[in-house]
Amino acid sequence: MFDAFTKVIAQADARGAYVSGAELDALSAMVADSNKRTDAVNRMTSGASGIVANAGRALFAAQPGLIAPGGNAYTSRRMAACLRDMEIILRYVTYATFAGDASVLDDRCLNGLRETYLALGTPGASVAEGVRFMKDAALAAVGDTNGITAGDCSALMSEIGGYFDKAASAVG
Repeated sequence: MFDAFTKVIAQADARGAYVSGAELDALSAMVADSNKRTDAVNRMTSGASGIVANAGRALFAAQPGLIAPGGNAYTSRRMAACLRDMEIILRYVTYATFAGDASVLDDRCLNGLRETYLALGTPGASVAEGVRFMKDAALAAVGDTNGITAGDCSALMSEIGGYFDKAASAVG
């Protein structure tokens, strides 16, 4: 995984060129927005247990068969594993948000996850639904303007939503 600066330098080096003005402008904009990015990560991190718990409740309310006898999240051990996986996905979304780069999410979390769930008989569509519930909860936390750096966060919110969408798509 490269941070944004290293990625720009590596790409320029591969081209045998200087870093372009447009690339420098993009990096400058990222630095200017870094306080908002850090606030967003802090919101998701500090609210992680609530985000996962609320998403789990919403998922099990929408799909009660998952927690019924014979369901994939039936027994506390299986439910705990489901919530643990959701928390891991959320953690990697926060890493991607902090870095401004989805490669850590792809490389260390999503690669092979669908195949693992298929091998275990875990319904990918249900996992994807849980990720969408986490997306809603995380974006609500990040979008709360109380105690957060002032400014337009629409691009950052869209970026974070995209990470969740990528995760839902990867497992679903």
